[in-house]
Amino acid sequence: MSVINRRIRGFRLVDLIALGLLVLLIMSVYLAKTIASRERAEIASVERQIAAERAQIRLLQAEVAHLEQPSRIERLSTTYLQMGPVAVAQETTPETLASLAAPEARR
Repeated sequence: MSVINRRIRGFRLVDLIALGLLVLLIMSVYLAKTIASRERAEIASVERQIAAERAQIRLLQAEVAHLEQPSRIERLSTTYLQMGPVAVAQETTPETLASLAAPEARR
């Protein structure tokens, strides 16, 4: 008897081997699909996190733009620091800076 024609409980050995391979193939495809769906869910989760982070970045950029408004900074400096515009008498040129700093250094 050859291996191809040999029978085990009424089935040819080749048929049993083919059935085993088919079951193994089905299980591997099922496992691959399960892993792929898990990864797909993880990718979707990461994409949601990225979208949330981008929204947070846009919100923070808008807040920074609001905080950096010159009119707001001017109002705060006047209110809390009692600062105002520089008087014309206080303005100087780069050439006269050395003479202005000299009396400060002697003290």
